[in-house]
Amino acid sequence: MSSPSDSNATVTASLDFRSIDFRGRRLSLAELKSALPRAKHQTMADAEQKVLDIIADVRGRGFGALADLAAKFDGVEQSHPRVPAEEIANALRQLDPGVRAALEESITRAKQFAERQKPANVDVQLADGAVVSQNWIPVGRVGLYVPGGLAPLASSVIMNVVPAVAAGVESIALASPPQKDFGGLPHPTILAAAALLGIDEVYAIGGAQAIVSFAYGVPGDGTELPIEPVDVVTGPGNIFVATAKRLVKGVVGIDSEAGTTEIAILADATAKPALVAADLISQAEHDPKAASVLVTESAELAGAVVDELNRQAAATKHSARVREALSGPQSGVVLVDDLEQGIAVCNAYAAEHLEIMTANAPAVAGRIRNAGAIFVGDYSPVSLGDYCAGSNHVLPTSGTAAFSSGLNVTTFLRAVQVINYDRAALEQVSGHIVNLAGAEDLPGHGEAVQIRFAERS
Repeated sequence: MSSPSDSNATVTASLDFRSIDFRGRRLSLAELKSALPRAKHQTMADAEQKVLDIIADVRGRGFGALADLAAKFDGVEQSHPRVPAEEIANALRQLDPGVRAALEESITRAKQFAERQKPANVDVQLADGAVVSQNWIPVGRVGLYVPGGLAPLASSVIMNVVPAVAAGVESIALASPPQKDFGGLPHPTILAAAALLGIDEVYAIGGAQAIVSFAYGVPGDGTELPIEPVDVVTGPGNIFVATAKRLVKGVVGIDSEAGTTEIAILADATAKPALVAADLISQAEHDPKAASVLVTESAELAGAVVDELNRQAAATKHSARVREALSGPQSGVVLVDDLEQGIAVCNAYAAEHLEIMTANAPAVAGRIRNAGAIFVGDYSPVSLGDYCAGSNHVLPTSGTAAFSSGLNVTTFLRAVQVINYDRAALEQVSGHIVNLAGAEDLPGHGEAVQIRFAERS
């Protein structure tokens, strides 16, 4: 079976937004995954050794390592990363009223959605005196990471904090990179968002070292307050943050490996090229490594979208960053035979954000299995989900949406099973337990049941 190849015959424009042509090809899932646009730059494997070195350094030297890393990566001098409470309060006092109103609206909508997500406890009576329950219990402490590099993601404070609070987490710490332009503190809008949500434990720590500090803790020395270890680490970030989360998984829980952002748009001839292009650009402006992918059966639409990309990319504020992202190997047009193949491509790609811009978009959205979040129709752009939809924008990337979920209340909950049998209920199944224990050559299991009936206590 032939493999798909890049083709520039159908879609040409000055912007190097490449085209991959799947038309007329019957492709296996493995072939689809191999041929879809993906970053060819630094991978988690490339970043792993650097992150392992950071883990060893922070665990070995504590706050000294954090200070050196802040100087190296952020260009700031730091004695202790804890942000003083007065700086958090001051950031809120100085916050632009329009931005405050927007943050408050985002918080309100996120709370409404999060508070409905908590699953109910379950009690099942299997027989008289035989009850098995499942109780949802929040973790004790969480560490939340908020990026602050090319874009200070104050909205990510909301996306991390709100579901943790709705879950009932009692101890919440937040980390965001120190900013040279703000005296070594995180961006003031990030601090203001934390203040709006009542978060007063905030650290000026960026990148992998923030994840490591939360996972293992940083001990104090009598003069410096420690950073206590957490049970769960959440939040988006770059390749080093995602790699650190992967490496500490098992020491702590994580939400997902939420790395550099990506958007896929499934569109047909009914889609509006200007809207498609604007939404591709909206995610490309995050990072030069951001992925923007259009999947369509319409070569005419694809050509019109590329024309719009050229026009809109030239006019947008972060034009150079956008053009680099759109021209990278992680971005491009995927041409398909029909909607069926388009859906298969989208399920293989498993996008962080997937927009559906087709006729009967809700029905098409219902056929998508793999995506971090699905945005339906012309009036549900990813930008809505980033800020004010009420949904969460911390989502799995790089194809991990095929097996992991976006951040939500259950990220911060554990399902604890409770078994409560009385004597008669245990006796009813005691013979089965003895027989199964014998079949597995674990006679002590059966004996632990039999002894309860050998004599009454």
